[in-house]
Amino acid sequence: MNKNFTIREIDRIIEMAWEDRTTFDAIAFQFGLKEQEVINLMRREMKPSSFRLWRKRVQGRATKHQKLRSFENGRFKCSRQKQITHNKISKR
Repeated sequence: MNKNFTIREIDRIIEMAWEDRTTFDAIAFQFGLKEQEVINLMRREMKPSSFRLWRKRVQGRATKHQKLRSFENGRFKCSRQKQITHNKISKR
């Protein structure tokens, strides 16, 4: 990987990699890193124990891979989630 990222960009890549619903495709689109490059960046930038926890968490996780996701468009929304209208949470 010969891309030079700022500390802020590296922090954002790590944050996106930890998020369950952010796919590797989204990271590739935004930062131009393939999945293996993200893994290498995480290995280099994190403590070994944190890297192992992350790898265990994302390995085989369908939400991290666009092709394995169970929904096509939009984002997951819980049926109990309240509607937000005009920047105010609806009253219960």
